[in-house]
This record gives sequence, structure tokens and C-alpha cells, in this order.
Amino acid sequence: MNVDHAGRRINYTVIDARLYVKGARIWIRDPEVVWRPGKLGANYKEGDKEIKVLLENLEDEDYTEEISVKLKSKEDLPPLRNPDILIGENDLTSLSYLHEPAVLFNLHERFIRSNAIYTYCGIVLVALNPYEQLPLYSEDVIRAYSGQDMGSMDPHIFAVAEEAFKKLARFDECQSIIVSGESGAGKTVSAKYAMRYFATVGGSSTETQVEKKVLASNPIMESIGNAKTTRNDNSSRFGKYIEISFNRQHHILGANMRTYLLEKSRVVYQAQDERNYHIFYQLCATADQPEMAHLKLGHPDEFYYTSQGDSPTVDTIDDAKTFEETKDALTLLGINEKTQMMIFQIMSAVLHFGNVDIRPGVGETSKIESDNDNLPILCDLLGIDMVQMRQWLCCRKIITVREVLTKPLRHDIAVFSRDALAKHIYAQLFSWIVNKVNKVVAPTTKSKGFIGVLDIYGFEMFDFNSFEQFCINYANEKLQQQFTQHVFKLEQEEYIKEKIEWSFIDFYDNQPCIDLIESKLGILDLLDEECMLPKGGDDNWCRKLYSKHTEKKHFSKPRTSETSFIIHHFADKVEYQCEGFVEKNRDNVNDEHIKILRASQFEFVANLFRSTEAQKNDKRKAPVKALPAPIKGTKSFKKSVGSQFRDSLGFLMEKLNSTTPHYVRCIKPNDSKMAFTFESTRAVEQLRACGVLETIRISAAGYPSRWSYQEFFTRYRVLMLKKHINKKDIRGCSELTLKMLIPDPDKYQFGKTKIFFRAGQVAYLEKLRADKLHAACVLMQKTVRGWVQWRKYQRTRKAAIVIQKYMRGHLARKLAKYLRAMKAATSIQSMWRRYIARKRFKTMRKSIIMIQAYYRGLIGRRHFQVALESHKARIIQKYLRGWYARARYKKIRRSIILIQCCVRRMKAKKELKTLKIEARSVEHFKQLNFGMENKIVSLQQKVDQLNKDQKVKEDREQEIANLKISLAEQEKIKESLEENTHKVVTLEDELIRLKGELAKALQERDVAEEELAKERNAKEEAVQLLEVESKKLADDLRERENQLKELEEDIEERVKTERETTERRLLADIEQERAQHQKLLHDYNRLEQRHENIKEDMLALQNSSTISYNGVRPVAAPRHSRNDSTEGSESGYGTLPKSDIDSENEDQTDSRGIDTALLIKLQQKVRDLEIEKKHLQMNLDKREIDGRTKTDIMEHELGNIHLELQNLRETNERYKRDLQDLHSSLTAGKSDDHPMQILAQQVGALGEENDKHRHEIVRLKTNLANSQRRWDIQDNDTADVSTNTDKELLLDDDELKSIESNGDLAVAYQSLKMTNQQTNGFDDSQRLRERNGILEKEIQAVKKNHEHEKQELRAQIEELKKDNSRQQGIIGKNLQLTPEAKMTQALQDEINRMTNENMDYTEQNEYLEKQVRKLKKQLKAAHKRLTVLAAGDTSILSGVTPENRDQPTQSEIPRSMNAEVKSKARNEVMGMIEYKPEDEQRLVRAIIIDFQPKNVDDKILPGLPAYLLFMSIRFADYINDDVKVKSLLSSVVNSVKKTVKKHFEDFEYVSFWLTNTVRLLHNLKQYSGEENFSSSNTTTQNNHCLRNFDLSEYRLVMNDLGVHIYQMLVRIIENKLQPMILPAMLESDMAGLAQNTKRAGDGQTRISIESLIKQLSTCLTTMNRYGMDPEVIRQVVKQSFYLITASTINNILLRKDMCHWSKGVQIRYNLSEIEDWLRSHRLYDRNMEHTLEPLVQVAQLLQVKKRTDDDVQLICDTCSELTTTQIVKILHLYTPDEYEKRTEVSFIRKVSSKLAGRGEMKKEAQLLIDAKHTFPVAFPYNPTSINLNEVDIPESFNLGFVKKI
Repeated sequence: MNVDHAGRRINYTVIDARLYVKGARIWIRDPEVVWRPGKLGANYKEGDKEIKVLLENLEDEDYTEEISVKLKSKEDLPPLRNPDILIGENDLTSLSYLHEPAVLFNLHERFIRSNAIYTYCGIVLVALNPYEQLPLYSEDVIRAYSGQDMGSMDPHIFAVAEEAFKKLARFDECQSIIVSGESGAGKTVSAKYAMRYFATVGGSSTETQVEKKVLASNPIMESIGNAKTTRNDNSSRFGKYIEISFNRQHHILGANMRTYLLEKSRVVYQAQDERNYHIFYQLCATADQPEMAHLKLGHPDEFYYTSQGDSPTVDTIDDAKTFEETKDALTLLGINEKTQMMIFQIMSAVLHFGNVDIRPGVGETSKIESDNDNLPILCDLLGIDMVQMRQWLCCRKIITVREVLTKPLRHDIAVFSRDALAKHIYAQLFSWIVNKVNKVVAPTTKSKGFIGVLDIYGFEMFDFNSFEQFCINYANEKLQQQFTQHVFKLEQEEYIKEKIEWSFIDFYDNQPCIDLIESKLGILDLLDEECMLPKGGDDNWCRKLYSKHTEKKHFSKPRTSETSFIIHHFADKVEYQCEGFVEKNRDNVNDEHIKILRASQFEFVANLFRSTEAQKNDKRKAPVKALPAPIKGTKSFKKSVGSQFRDSLGFLMEKLNSTTPHYVRCIKPNDSKMAFTFESTRAVEQLRACGVLETIRISAAGYPSRWSYQEFFTRYRVLMLKKHINKKDIRGCSELTLKMLIPDPDKYQFGKTKIFFRAGQVAYLEKLRADKLHAACVLMQKTVRGWVQWRKYQRTRKAAIVIQKYMRGHLARKLAKYLRAMKAATSIQSMWRRYIARKRFKTMRKSIIMIQAYYRGLIGRRHFQVALESHKARIIQKYLRGWYARARYKKIRRSIILIQCCVRRMKAKKELKTLKIEARSVEHFKQLNFGMENKIVSLQQKVDQLNKDQKVKEDREQEIANLKISLAEQEKIKESLEENTHKVVTLEDELIRLKGELAKALQERDVAEEELAKERNAKEEAVQLLEVESKKLADDLRERENQLKELEEDIEERVKTERETTERRLLADIEQERAQHQKLLHDYNRLEQRHENIKEDMLALQNSSTISYNGVRPVAAPRHSRNDSTEGSESGYGTLPKSDIDSENEDQTDSRGIDTALLIKLQQKVRDLEIEKKHLQMNLDKREIDGRTKTDIMEHELGNIHLELQNLRETNERYKRDLQDLHSSLTAGKSDDHPMQILAQQVGALGEENDKHRHEIVRLKTNLANSQRRWDIQDNDTADVSTNTDKELLLDDDELKSIESNGDLAVAYQSLKMTNQQTNGFDDSQRLRERNGILEKEIQAVKKNHEHEKQELRAQIEELKKDNSRQQGIIGKNLQLTPEAKMTQALQDEINRMTNENMDYTEQNEYLEKQVRKLKKQLKAAHKRLTVLAAGDTSILSGVTPENRDQPTQSEIPRSMNAEVKSKARNEVMGMIEYKPEDEQRLVRAIIIDFQPKNVDDKILPGLPAYLLFMSIRFADYINDDVKVKSLLSSVVNSVKKTVKKHFEDFEYVSFWLTNTVRLLHNLKQYSGEENFSSSNTTTQNNHCLRNFDLSEYRLVMNDLGVHIYQMLVRIIENKLQPMILPAMLESDMAGLAQNTKRAGDGQTRISIESLIKQLSTCLTTMNRYGMDPEVIRQVVKQSFYLITASTINNILLRKDMCHWSKGVQIRYNLSEIEDWLRSHRLYDRNMEHTLEPLVQVAQLLQVKKRTDDDVQLICDTCSELTTTQIVKILHLYTPDEYEKRTEVSFIRKVSSKLAGRGEMKKEAQLLIDAKHTFPVAFPYNPTSINLNEVDIPESFNLGFVKKI
């Protein structure tokens, strides 16, 4: 029968005889390869005792050998083979037939054909040791598996680690990974890679110090715990369980290691071809180093403990190099060099122990020769006494009741004692190192959870099995039990989750075997009992085992041995030899040896062998010699090794049961350590031993095959009836089909999301599907063959018809030829006759036409002459009549103009007289300020009223004070009440005292009682009276409190009402004051307008009185274009004749001597006063911003009153609790800070300010009178000069308006007065020279600019000359052409030249005109300043009087005022944004922080924030403020960083600010003024360039900021695309192909290639909407498609189900969609093609044939962008589709050899593409065509506090 050693069936699948038909593929046992494939030669019938089998040739897969297999029953039928679709499955439990040969064959196929070393078996990861370095553990692979589900990728140790890490993060459940297997199977490497994975995903991108320390423990433990064995060069000789702790952020906090059963016997003994622990050979390899010389080491062969195996070196291990790694790891763990050297000394001493030669002595004694060199060396290394060590190595101490004896040891016991001491020393040092590692890597804070990694030995069975193998197999029995129970639990949970009916699954339970070992009176108990006996031995213990356990099922006695026993383990039967069990379990060491070591002069050695309690009690005091210890009568026993191991194993099982386990079973494929060589015999032994087959058996007992409804529908749609197919109800369709195909309902179950099949049912369905497809193929062949014959008949018939056609055509052509000849003759005759007739007709017609032409010309010329004469006569009449009409119109127009001038002159004279009278009247100004005086009076009345209200409040406060006094009296009454109560207590005490006295005096008892009763009654009455009075007082107190509360509420209400009334009244008064002030300003403006009109009339008078040298009066040009309301529409004829001016007012003095400069100064002062009043009005409206004026202070105090009222409301309860505070707050009004006092002070200040304005007006009038007196005394020469000066100082209306609109004039006026006060003591002439010097410098700067522009013009002229020379050269070349070509070429060149020159001259003319206008304005402004300064200096030297000394003159204006006047009086837009320094943060916040990209629409200029920021930078540069420039740029950079950091996941924000950052960078380049950037600028743009600062360094900062934002944008796109790439590129079925990949459930949304393209389109649309540069967009798109390519290829390389022909078609289809999208958006170019090329080549590799040598060459030529490793990996993973042959291993080897040496080894060895790689980004210079003066500020930016200039 097909059973194993434990009686379990090999074939776990229920046998169905219907499947055993001829041709059925089966497995047959084979002694060499275990199982051999074959097929049935005939059908099997029930009851057959023999079947014929055709065996398959393993080399050519042909069936050549036929054998007969005998059967005893149906159960002996051979196992069936799985269909081809299931060969190479990632999960063994997904096989349809679950049995041993299927598992073995699937592992073989994956390992040999696909080079896949990992395979799932349910929850178990089966790992085969490849004995070769594979590129499967790089950082790219870790990133590929990070975050993926366990079944979505190919099996890998990283997938198991990720599953554990994910469960820890999601469910906060501790996890454990159990790695087991034989020695040499790769357990340590698997555990190491799992820890490396946790260190990578559980830390940062670079390892932190904690993670480095955790990983650093590996080389240390390998050095001291690993050794070479016959099966493994780096075998772990101990078990370890490492707990890696994580915090709440799932980062590694630390680790803890627990070790199990170190193989101490290896220290003193090694088998042949084995080595001791690596550390010994590492020390020997570095013995020649100077720092290691004192260890006295040499070659390993020189030491007994390292030479027994005759294998001192290992080819794959460099001992010297690994020793350096060990030292580095020790240093990293904090072990200093001194301690390291002590460790090495102890290790060296162990080696020297082996060379201490103990020889037999006399009798049963032993001795050590004095010439032994190793004993002194080891004593020096350990710091111990050599004499004592020499003695106690050969003797032992026996303690009796009365004395202590010394007994010599036999030679063998002495050697055993020496070896035991060496083992003990090594074990103690090993434990110390482990404890040290645990202390260093221990978590410093509380951990959230941990993941444990258990690296433990697998099941062992050798020829000689001792105590170590017994413990190892015992541990594996416990682990197998836990594993089996967990697998069973998961299997049942899956059934419950899918809600299917299930029955209890029977599984093999090894509990009886475990009980045999660890139960009471079990093997370990009996062993411990034997160890307690003084003369206990192995033989006695073995006999006890026979007597106790012979009848047990799992225990048996060998037939030929009396000193061994057999245990029936789960994996196999193992025979153990009893020799050494008792001594190894005791693990005794001579106590004298330990004492010697504890007395070592080295503290490290002494502490190493001290007990824990001794180390704690050691206080490091002065040494005191101890007395001999008393001899005890009892002896205590320490725990045996077996008991310790059982306890630690129990603790381990508890730890594992408290976690969620994950299993890794390591398999050793061969014993010869050959790469990718699979020995079936060795593999099947390990599969049985590690529990993989038990997992298969449990799965097969239930429903091992599980298909989702979508997978079933896709795969078996060919078996469905047409009426059952319904894509909307896939589950219902699948149920109907399955019920039809498999009648037995027990063979399957319908779950919520899956269909569960019994073992073998999927294979049965595959057989039905193959039969259906075969029938379909036959039908197709029949149809095709019929069609071929029909086509043959059609071709024959067509050939006959063609022959007939050609024959009949020949006859027809012969007849046609005859008919054509007859037709030709007839045609020739007709043509000749027609020719003769036509020639005669044409001659006659030509003569007639000539006669008609001459006659018609004569008639036409006559008519033309008549019409010409008539037309000229009309022209003469038209011009004559026009001249008459114009002459009459001019005459009438001159008359009307004369009348208008006279009328206007008369009205102007009258108005002038009236204005002069009003201007000289002081009463006029009094009337202007009359309203202000009335207001002051009204405010004074209000102050009086408020004082009265204050008195009323004081009276109320007095009432409150009286109430407080009454309250204090009540408090006194309370105190008296308390005193009375105290008296009552005192009296009660007195009563007690009297009772005592009454007890002493019995004779006076009756009298004392009567007195006491009387006194008690009196006291009670007094108490009652006091209580009544107290209640009355309490009621009175409550009444008073209620009254006080009502009074407070009344006072509060009154105060509230009065304050609100006062507030409303004051606000109304302020509004009235504001209206009156505005009316006053309006009157002032009207008066100023009149003053200007008078000034213009005076100027006109001066101009009209000026006489030229030749006696001719000049006609004055109009000075302004102002249209007053009293004037008509014509304003260009306002010049007055001299006769009218002479008849002006009699009071008017001679106007020739008027000082116009002084008038302008007065006008400037009046304008300054107006602006100052406007400024006061603005401060009144914005009192919270500027409280410098007194009116603003009043409003501010009103706001304080309102806030105080709110505070009173909020603190009402607090006032109730604290009456004293209320009193203080109400009486605080008496202080100086009371609002009424402040209000009175403000009213007084306002009156003072009004007086100041009145005095200022009087002073201005006085100055005006003084100026008029100076005008009267000036001579005619001065008048002429002043007249000329006035002509230059007259300002246009635009200039006046610009001066009036300048809000800084008020500030300038104040600063002017301060400057005059500060500079009164300076010399006037000195100030004049300074100002002249400043003006001269400005004029020189203007001249320099003019010279520079002239040089530029000359350069342009030179360029024109060069161009002319070039044109002449072209003409010279053209002379060599032909005359016609010369003429044509010359005309064409001349036209082009003239056109180009015309355009160039037009542009130059416009530019020169602008420059001339600009220069004229600058010269005019400079001339004005000089003239004004000269006039002001004249007044200083001649016209300064004591009355006007305080008045500032134009010459006293400081430089800042000159700069303001100089700056601009222009209307042009300069493209700058003016802002104040305190508004910088508001500006940055409004443009950057508070701006929402969603507010951007088509009306807003792309990159508008960048333009606004640069315009602000231009302003700071324009005013030459470097601090402002630096501050603004730093704020911009920091704010952009802050904004993108805050919205680091928002694609719109990041793309918007990447666009604006790049645009700002381009603006800094374009307007830097550098030639390489400004060459493409327009003239306006060049005028807007930066003038003062070089911002090249900030361009670098802005470029770095752009790179930072670009990387953030790329990360956002990666996060958006990453979840979509795999479903869209590989899992979607948009090409219409059926797929073998697993699909998502029906309820899940499927992502297709359209979804991916839609996401890309969304990102592209967003970037285009914000105006991102096209080159930057291309780089973003390129990076996105690189991610798509890398992720897709990496998933293909890590997923076997993605490597087939259909998937290649799918990828090609998706790539075509992507390319179409790129072309539609004009993004497809060479770079994009190169980025997608690797993915294209992968698709081609999946579709190309893989058979011949030509295919090898084609693959090598096609896949140029793929590495050799990637090509070979895909070929290994390639899965053939339907009816496609598998790729041969020989073909893959040919491809690999062909590709060898193609490129760099490191590059070609790369498996995965680095998906995190980012291409370097560049921002190509992209200037804008938009001028800054064209940029408008939208209202949505809320930038009302800035000004565009």
C-alpha cells in the first residue's frame, strides 16, 4: 500500500476509478528518483489486480518502457498527475491532486526550470537552498514586497516578513516567524534576511543606530555559535529566538535574544571533515598580528580542539576577514577593545586547554608533565594560579562528614574533567556575550509589539544519535504539534469565514510521543532520577526505559542492542545510543576549577564564573580572609540540562502560542552543495520531517482547491451552456454549470466569494474542458479541410473561365480591327473637307472684325473728349465755391471769438476784485472756523453734563458704602453670637467639672442637683434666646443681601443705559463734526481754485506786458486745459490784450515785479494744509491705525468705553462677590486717567490745534502782504527775470494733479518744518552750496544717460552700415547670374531690403522719439529745480524778514523732499508694486499662504503670483533698499516652503507653486539685465530690468526650491499612480483576452488602462491650467512613465502568473493606448519612447518563440534594454498557454551564454529596476512676452494696502 513509516497514506486524494482510463497520467514509485511519471496503457476496471503502465523517459519525455503494477485493492492505485495548467504553481495547496509525488514534482519544476527557490504550502514557505548567490535580496526587492499582500507576489521570505509586519501594524498582534530545517538548509540565512527586512521597513531609509546594532548581533553569534559540518559550511549549533520590538510608529526599538542548547561538545570534539566554532579559526588566522602576539596562537592544526576534523579551512569563508567583521560588530555594540581582548584571551585559553597533555600516572592516577608549555600560557591568559590548576586537573576533592579528602583521578576521568572545564568556560563566555548583546539592543522605551524570529535546528537522525539529537528532536516534536494545530485552526477558520458546511478534519496528533518524553516517569524524568544517584549510569537508565515504556506505541527496543532505544517520532524512527546521556545531562564541573577561576587576577574572568547573588553582594571592600565553611549534612542538586531545556522549551511554546506564527521550512536539495541540483530522495525525507506533507494532508482532507467565481467563469466558460451564461450573475451561472458537470454535491461547496473543491475535482474539470476543446478542434479541422477543397474547386473553375475569356477576346479583337480600318478611312475624308471650308470662313471673318474695330475706336475717342472737358469744369466750380464758404466762415468765427473774449474778460475782472477783497479779509477765515468754535462750546457743555452725572454716581457709591457699613455691623453680631456659643461650651465644661465635685461630696448631692437643674434651665433659655436672635439676624442679613443685589442690578442697568446714551451721543457729535470738517474742506478747495485762477490771470498779465527786442508782442500759448464751470467749451483763446489789462482794478499795483516763485511757495503751503487736513480726516476714519490726532484719540477712548461696558457685563458676578472692587472701580474716575478727564483734555487739545491753524493762516496772510510789498520795490530787471522764470515754472494740469494726489506731501510738509527748526543755526550760503552740488550731480547723471543713449544710437548706425555692406555683397554675387535672373533677384532683394529697413527705421524712430521725450522731461524737471532754487536763494538773501523767518523756503527743503519731487510726476505705469515694510508679511500671506489655487480661472494670468512678487521685488530694487529685497525674497522662499509642506499631498497646490516658482525664477533671469537673458526682451521689458542689485545667488535658491517642489510633485504622482499601475497594466482585460491571473471580487471596482490614462489626463490638465512650462511637464510625464515601466516590469519579474503569451498581448495593447495618449497631447518623442522601451521589450519577449537558435539570436537582439538577469528570470517564469510547449532549460542556458559578457557584470546582474530613481530636473529658460505694466491686480488677492506704480 502507498503508506509512509507512520502508516499514513501517501495519496491524500479520494480515489475516483472513473479517472483511471487509458492515457491517464500517473506516478509510479522508483527507488532512485522516488517517483517516476507514466501513463496507463489500458482502462482500469473494478477488481483488476494488475494494470499496465508506460513509463516516461526523463530525458526526451517519451513513453518507451512498459511495466505491470500489481494491485491488492482500489487503494493501491497509483497517484494521478496534475494537469499542465497546475504545474509550477506558487502554492502547493492549490494543486488539484494533493499527494507526495505532486508536491515533490512541483518543487522540482520550480527549482530546476524556473530557478524559484521559494514556494508556498498554505501558510508555510518552503525554501530550497540554491547554494548560489541570487539577486533576490536587494533594497529594490524589499521595496517591491513592502505593502503587498502575501499571495499577490511570487513566494519570498520578504513576503512572509511583510505579512508579519502588516499584521503587527494593523491588528497590534505580536508575530513570530519560525524558521526550521536541517543543517545546511539555509535557516540562518533566511532568519538573517527576515531581520534585514524588518530593519529596512521598520526604520528610516538609512539604518538607524538601533537597527545597526540589531543586525550587528548576527556576525557575532555566527562567530561563536556557528561551525562547519559535513552538511553545511556555516551551520548554527544552537537555537535562538530573537524578539524585535517596535514602537507605535512601527519603528524598531530594540531586540532580545534567547538561545537554546548550545552544542558544547563541539568545543572538545569534532567529527571528520568538520570544524570547531569559527571564532577559534579566526583567532588563529590573525595570530601574526602584533596585538594578538600575547595569545601565543598559531595554525589550527597545532591545537587539539581545532585539528580533530582535519578541515581547518573552508573555501567559502575568509577567517581573517570575518574576524574583522566580528570585531567591528563588537565595537558597534559598545564592547571596548580591552573587553574584546579579554574575550579573545579566554577563547585562546580554551584552545590551550586542549593541548594540556594529561598522562596516566602510577595506578589510577594521572599527571601533567612540568615541561608542558600550554598550561602556563592558559594560566597567564586567565590570570589564575598554575600550581592549583595543575593539581586539580588531576585530582578532585571529596568532602565527608568529618574531613576533606583529595583523590587522584584516573587518566580518562581527568581528561573528561579537563574537557568539561573547557566546555564550561566557553558556555559561560557564550552566555555573557548573549547577555551583553541583549543589554545593548534592549528597547529603551515601552514597545507596542514585537516580531519574533525563531532559528532552530530541524529534525536530526545520524548513525550515532546521542543526547543532543534527542533534545533537538524533542523540540521539533513540540514545534510540529503547535504547527499542526495552527494549520488545522486556519483551515477551519477559512471554512467558517466563507460560511460553508464542513466536518471535523482528522489530523495526526503527536501528543503521545511528547508524553513519552516529558510526562511523569517519562524519558526525561527517568534520566533526571538516574543523574541524582551517586553511581548512576547509562546502562541502568536504559534498563529502566525498557521496563517502563516497552509497551508504548512510540517506544521500542532494538533487537541487536541493549544500550539503545528507538523513538517513533513524527518524521521517522530514530535510534538513540544511551552512552553519555547521564553525564551530558548532569553537566558537572569540578568545583575546585570554578574556585580557581573565580580567584583570577582579571576581574572579567572572576565575574564570569561568579553566581548572580555573589555579584550582587560583592561590595568591593577590603579583602577579608574567610573561615572554612562548615560541612553540611545535605547536598543540593542543580537543575539538569534536560530539565532546563524542557523549561526553556515550555517558555518558548508559551511565547509562540501568544503570537501569530508564520512558518519557513528550509529544505536542503542535495548533500553535495551543488547549485540548483535537486535530489528527490533527500528532499522527500525533509518534506516528511518538517511537516509540509502533513499540511498537504490536512488541506486534502477538506476542500484544497479554491476558485473565485470570476476565475471559474473565465476558465470554464467553454463548458457552460449558452442559456446559462450571464455575465451580470457570474455566481448563479457558475452554480448551474457546476451542478450540471459534477452531480455529487459533496465534491464542492459554494462559499461567499469562492468555490471550494475536493481534491481531484479541478483535474476532472480540466479533463472535461480538454475534451470539449478537443472536440471543438476536430470540428474546426473538419470545417477547414472542407473549405480547402472548396477553394481548390473554385480555383479550377476560375481557370477554365479565364481561358474561355481570353479566346473569345481574341476573336472579338480581330473583328474590331477590321471595323476600325473602315472607320479611319471615312474620318480622313470628312476632316479634309472640314479643313478647306474652315480656312475660307476664317479669312472672311478676320477682315470684317478689323473694319469694325477701327470705326468703334473713332466714336469712343470723341465721347471721351466731351466727358473730360465737362469733368474739369465741375472741379473748377467746386474749389471756387469752397473758397468763398471758408472765407465767410472764418470771418464770422473771428467775430464770435472776439465777443467771447471781451465778455469773459469783463466777468473775470469782477470776480478778481471780489476774490481779492475776500482774500485780504480776516473775517473770512473767522467764518470758516466759526463752526469749530461752536463745536468746542458744545463739547464743553457735554463735559459739564458728564460731571453732573459723575456726581450722581458718587452719591450712589456713598449709599453702597453705607450698606457695607451695615453689613460690617451684621458681621460683628455674628461674632458676638459665636462668642456666646463659646460661652455655652465653657459652661458645659464647668458642668462636667461640677459633676466630678458632686461625686466626691455625697452629702451635698441633693442641693447640688437642684442648683444644677436651675442653672441648666437658665442656660437653655439663654441658648434659645440666642438662637432666636441668630435666626433674626440671619433673616435680616439675607434681606440686606437681596436689597444690595437689587441695588447693584439697578445701578448696573443705569450705568449701562447712561453709557450707551453717552456713546451714541458722542458718536453722533463726531459724525456731525466730520460733516462740518468736510464742508470746511470743500470751502477751502473752492477758495484754492479761485486763488489759482487769480494766479493764472496774473501770469497772463505778465506775459502780455513783456516786450521783445524788436518791439513785437509775443502771443502767449495756452498754459493749461482746465475748463471751469463759469467758462464756455472753448478754452484755447484765453489771451488778454494789453488794453484790457491796463484798465484793471485801481488797487492793483504794477504786476511786472511780481515774485512768482513766492506765489508758488504759498500755493504749495496751502496745498500742504489741505493734504494735512485730508490726512487728519483719514486718521479720524482709521483711529485704530493712527492715533496721532486728537480727534482720533476721542474715538479710541469711545471704543475703550464700549469695551469697558462689555467688561462690566462679563464681570457682574465678580462684582457681586467683591463689593470692595466695585467701589474701587466706580471711584477710580477721580483719578487723572478717568475717561471724562481724558475727554476734557482732548477737547482742550483740539482747541489748541484749532488756534494753531488760525495762527498759521494769519502768518500766511502776513507773508502774502510782505511779498506784495517786495513786488512793489523791485526794479524792471528783476521783473523781467521773474517773468522768464514764471514761464518755466508754470505747471500743466496733469503735473498739478499728480502733486495733489501725492499723499506724501503732508509728511514732507511736517518734515520740512522740523528741518527748518533744526537748521536755523546753520549758514545759509553753506546750505545753498550743498543743494547746488546735489542738483549738479543729478544733471551730470542725466547727461551721462544721454551720452550712453547716444552711444547706443551710434552702435545701431554701425549695425545698419554693416547690413548695408552685406546687402552690397549679395548684389555683387548676383552679378554673376543671367540678366533675367539678375533682374528678378535684384528686384526681390531690393523689395525685401526696403521692407526690412522700413520696419527697422520705424521701430528706431519710435524708440528715439520716446527717448527724446524722456530726456526733455528730465531736463525740464532739472531746469525747474535749478530755477526754483535760484529764486528761493534770492528771497533768502534779500527778502527774509523777522515775520517770515519761520516760514520754510524752497531752498531749505531737505534732500528727501527733492528726491520726492524728482521721482515722478508721470502717468505711465512702471510695472511695480509699492508696499510698506510693515505690510511685507501681509503681502506674502495674501499672495502665497492665503491664496487658493482653486480660485484660478481663465481670466487670471498664469503665474500671476510670480509676477506680483517680482513687481514687489522691483519696487525694493527701485528704491535701492537691499534689506527690503533680502527680507522679501527670504519671506517668499520660506512661505512657499511652508505652503507646499502644509499641502504636501495636494497635487493642485504643489503643481501651482511649482509653476509660480519656475516663473519667478524665469522673471529673475529675464529682468536681471544680463545679455544672455535680456537679448529677446522688448524695449519695455529692458526698461523694467533690475537696476541696483544682482540676484544671481537668489536664482540658485529659487532653482533649489523648484527642484524641491518638483520632487514633491513627483512623489504625489507616484502615490496616485502606484495603486493603479498593477491593475491597469497587468490585471485588466481590455484587450479581450482570457487571463489566468486571479481577479478581484465582483464587488470591487476594477481599474483599467482607461482609469490610469484618466488619472494622467487629470494631472496634465491641472498642470496646463496653471501654466506650467512645457519642458517641466515633459519631465514630469517622463518620470511618471518611468514609474509605470519600472513597477510593471518588477511585478512581472516577481510574479509567475504574469509571464505568459496573453499577458504580452495585454501589455502591447496598454502601451498602444499610452502612446496614443502621448501623441494626442503632443508629448511623444524620443525620450518617451526610450522610457517605455524596456516594457515594450518585455512584451516582445513574452510573445516571441522560444525554440530554435534563431529565436535565441532574436531575443538577444531585441531585448537590448533588459539585463541578462531579467531576461533569464522571465524565461524561467514563462508559463505556456493552451497547447503551447514549455520552454526548455537548454534554451534558457543558450540565451544566458549568448548574453554573457554583453555589458558590465554589476549592471547585467541587476534583477529589479529602481522604481524610486528620479531623473535630474532642469528648468530651461523660458522668457515671457508679457510686460509688467500690463499685469493687473485682481480683487480676489485682497491687496488693497499696496499700490501699483
